[in-house]
Amino acid sequence: MTRQKKSKECPQCHGNKKIPGTCVCDSEWRGTQDGDDWNECQCEPEQPCPTCQGTGVVEVDP
Repeated sequence: MTRQKKSKECPQCHGNKKIPGTCVCDSEWRGTQDGDDWNECQCEPEQPCPTCQGTGVVEVDP
């Protein structure tokens, strides 16, 4: 008889499959210029969750 593994929601991404990127805004630096406006924020793109590899669930032993 084989054991079946149970799945539960990933504790790191809470089932969302991706981790949102973070943005840091600081008026001390000038990032990029968009027309006459300066974008003072540096943002990272969202990443697949490293804990569940983008599935949203992790397997646990019963």
